[in-house]
Amino acid sequence: MHPLKPCVFFDRDGIVNVPPQGGARYIEQPGDFVVMPEFLEALRVVNEHGYEAVIVTNQKGVSTGRIREEALIAMHSQLFDILVEHRLRLLDIRVATTADDAHPTRKPNPGLLLGAAEDHGLDLARSWMVGDHARDVEAGHRAGCRTVFVGDHEVPNADFTVPDMAALASFLREHLEPAPR
Repeated sequence: MHPLKPCVFFDRDGIVNVPPQGGARYIEQPGDFVVMPEFLEALRVVNEHGYEAVIVTNQKGVSTGRIREEALIAMHSQLFDILVEHRLRLLDIRVATTADDAHPTRKPNPGLLLGAAEDHGLDLARSWMVGDHARDVEAGHRAGCRTVFVGDHEVPNADFTVPDMAALASFLREHLEPAPR
């Protein structure tokens, strides 16, 4: 049996990509999906430390009809293409498309993280959840992970807070213990 692997889970909008602009609630078109260089830098640190990386994202715009499922797939395909160009590794993208807040996969519920852990042999106790909303922190805690809140205010229960994405890579470099290879 292979040992369980640690992982860094990332929220998507505002962490991986530039969040919706101009009052929009969703990134609806692949052309509006812009990956942040700060995420690429943070992912490089995660990869160098031997951790897996998984994106966990609520995208209820799919179930409400604001985002076409094909557009969501195209955005994530675009992301994987960029990661290949930068020689970065992302294990999986987990998406909750439901608008039902009680659904086990919709954050703050931990279902996306728990499902990824089960499917990929991840060690949640040695894993981290990075997000820019209290629901990300709550999902991480409920899954048994340490949490990093990215933002300019305090979120109750976050284990750590960094002011912005520019600070995340150096935080991870300092706090991730190298994973056994």
